[in-house]
Amino acid sequence: MKVKLTIITLSIINLFVFSQDIKTIEKKKPYVCTVRNEKIIYTEKFNSDLSNWKVEFEKLDSSLIQLIDGKLDVSAARGASVWFKPKLKGNIMIIYDVTVLDKGGKNDRVSDMNAFWMATDPANEKEIIRDGKFSSYDNLNLYYAGVGGHNNKFTRFRKYSSDGNKPVLQEYSDAPHLLKGNTEYQVKIIVHNGLIRYFIDDELYWELKEETPLSEGFFGFRTTMSHQQFDNFMVFEIE
Repeated sequence: MKVKLTIITLSIINLFVFSQDIKTIEKKKPYVCTVRNEKIIYTEKFNSDLSNWKVEFEKLDSSLIQLIDGKLDVSAARGASVWFKPKLKGNIMIIYDVTVLDKGGKNDRVSDMNAFWMATDPANEKEIIRDGKFSSYDNLNLYYAGVGGHNNKFTRFRKYSSDGNKPVLQEYSDAPHLLKGNTEYQVKIIVHNGLIRYFIDDELYWELKEETPLSEGFFGFRTTMSHQQFDNFMVFEIE
C-alpha cells in the first residue's frame, strides 16, 4: 500500500508540475502572425542610396538624414516624416527594424517610434507633401502608430480622416508597451481584407476590423525630437 500510495502521490505531483509548465509556456509564448503566400515586392537594406525615400523635416537646419553602416539614420530636432515613395495598395505586410538611440547625441531622446501607413491626400493622389510639423498631416486619410509618444508615456493607435478627425482607437501606458533606448525592435504591419494589425517583435499591439478600410496609400516613418535608425525594410504582397 505504501508503494502504491507513493506512486500515486508522485504522479499527482508530476501532473501538477506539468500543468504549471504548460501555463508558463502559454504565458511566455509570443503572438506570431502567419500569412499565406507572401511575395516580396519591395526591399531596402539602406546600403547605397535614398532614391525611394523623401524626408520632411520641421526644423531642417538642425536635423539630418543619412546612411550609416547599412542603416537609415534619422536625427530629428523637431518633427520628421520619411516617406516611402511607391504607393502601396491591397493586401500587404510591411516589416522593418528600428532602434531609438540614447547615447548622448544632439537629438537622442527615447520617444516617438511612430509610423503612418495607407496615407492619402484628397488634394494630391500622387504623393504626400507637408512640412514635417505633426499637425500638418491632420487633413490626410491614414493609420497612425505612436509608440512611446509624449516623452515615452503613451503608445497609441489612431485612424485619421481628412476632415481632421483622428480618434485614439487604443492606448497603452504600461512599461512593456513603451520604449527602451538602444534596443532594436521589429515592426510588422498587416493590412488584409479590412483587418489592420500592428506588431512589435511578433506581439500584437492593435487589431482593427473595418468594413471600409483604407486600401491604398503611402507609408512613412514618423518621429519628433528623436534619433532613430532603420534597417531591413520589406513590403510583401499577401493573400
